Amino acid sequence: MVLSEQIEMYNKKLAERGLALIQKEEGLSLTDGELSIMADFREMLPRLKKSNLEREMLVKAARIKGQPMPQTLIDATAGFGEDSLILAAAGFEVRLYEFDEVIALLLQDCMDRAAEIPELKAAVGRMTLISQDSVQAMKELSYEPDIVLLDPMFPERQKSALIKKKFQLLQRLESPCSNEDELLEAAQLAKPKRIVIKRPLKGPYLAGKKPSYSLEGKAIRYDCMVFAK
Repeated sequence: MVLSEQIEMYNKKLAERGLALIQKEEGLSLTDGELSIMADFREMLPRLKKSNLEREMLVKAARIKGQPMPQTLIDATAGFGEDSLILAAAGFEVRLYEFDEVIALLLQDCMDRAAEIPELKAAVGRMTLISQDSVQAMKELSYEPDIVLLDPMFPERQKSALIKKKFQLLQRLESPCSNEDELLEAAQLAKPKRIVIKRPLKGPYLAGKKPSYSLEGKAIRYDCMVFAK
């Protein structure tokens, strides 16, 4: 199905929620008539410089020492793919799962545009998007990933009023994670060597499970569960 047909199909469903997809020259966006959001990896370019990547806490949390790259990582809660892009730029082979079809369409449009940008092409080439429920998918994998990344949506992590409003726009498509136990259990069933969980700095452990260790930044914490192989 071509993009224009997909947009028409989804807009019939989105109209009930006061939302619409709009195709502009700069890319595909979601709007409620006042606010609009569009995934755009160009905004990430400063963070993708090699010197900056080496300082990224996410990369430090995900990379398995002593194992050559590329390491295979599942981003089970892809959203707009920013974390996956950082990891792919650092050399990981990333498989992104996004449950909501509209968010997945926005992300795929973003990835297609980024693949035409020389500075992003290599990283995006290491990213594969799957529009599917990751909880079910991780129970049926034909391989064992090295790492699984979990980042359930938590609105309290959003600070500015504009970001909160845009986050709420996405929430009208996809609610914050309500079944933490099921998400973590599915990640464990995938049999990775490591699970990395992105949390607000002062947030509780996902599903109440204490990690092997944590890396803390100013606002974000990465809880790492390490499994012997």
